[in-house]
Amino acid sequence: MKITSEQEMLDFGKAFAEKISVPQVIELVGDVGTGKTTFTRGLAAGLGVNEPVTSPSFTISKTYAFKNGELIHYDFYRLKDPGLMAEDLDENLNNNHAVVVVEWAESVENFLPENRTKIEIKLNDDGTREVTVL
Repeated sequence: MKITSEQEMLDFGKAFAEKISVPQVIELVGDVGTGKTTFTRGLAAGLGVNEPVTSPSFTISKTYAFKNGELIHYDFYRLKDPGLMAEDLDENLNNNHAVVVVEWAESVENFLPENRTKIEIKLNDDGTREVTVL
């Protein structure tokens, strides 16, 4: 699917939220600046999160409440070894009321369930994004 604007990425995230069930694990794959956090903001809005969603690049994870659950957003970009964050992730992967979104999952790949949804986002030369849901 081709995404041509930030608003379209937000709308895609909102629409995606309407199609998933909780619990859910989503792995986002893409280079810096491709729209992973923008997708997550749309997902959060679609789930009913009522607070601003920001990138967890420096805090590693952020949790947002929504009716009957929580969105837990991880960004392992800076961590080659997740250390204690791997235990935190493992605990949240077993939370039956959570939608867990993971960016830069290479260091925690062995913790993620096989039945996760993987979304690849690639930046095209013209500034559009190509989104593939696997």
